[in-house]
Amino acid sequence: MFCDKCGTQMQEGTSFCPACGARFAPAPPMPGRGRVAGHVRTVGILWIVLSLFRLIPGAVLWGLFRYNARFLPPGLPFFIPGLLHALSIVFLAAGLVGIAAGWGLLNREPWARTLAIVLAFLNLLDVPFGTALGIYTLWALLPEQSEREYQGLSERAV
Repeated sequence: MFCDKCGTQMQEGTSFCPACGARFAPAPPMPGRGRVAGHVRTVGILWIVLSLFRLIPGAVLWGLFRYNARFLPPGLPFFIPGLLHALSIVFLAAGLVGIAAGWGLLNREPWARTLAIVLAFLNLLDVPFGTALGIYTLWALLPEQSEREYQGLSERAV
């Protein structure tokens, strides 16, 4: 080790420079990276990717069944086009909300953790990718320690 003021070599454990008398303190240790900080970016990216894949069938169904679908066979019940149009709205809404959750996690928004946890519970039924992402999100963000750490990350981001 060397003195910051005069450059004199110092022995380990000394608090003052023997040449100039400057006070010497060891550098504080780097803060450890917590559990949430290591996973929140990955969870956010995965939510955006999964949600983009949900937008694809939503957009296709919206385009096909927005108006009267003349290409359907004539023997179908009258409510099928409306049902498929409603399904397109569900896909589009789920995709947009998932993208919002992913964007919020990437930007450390205070509301994003809660939204991601709610979506994770809803996605547990969407086998296999929704289930995997739901379990990963709950594992990373649900514990009480994760809540405190995410709040700290959110406050520092603002």
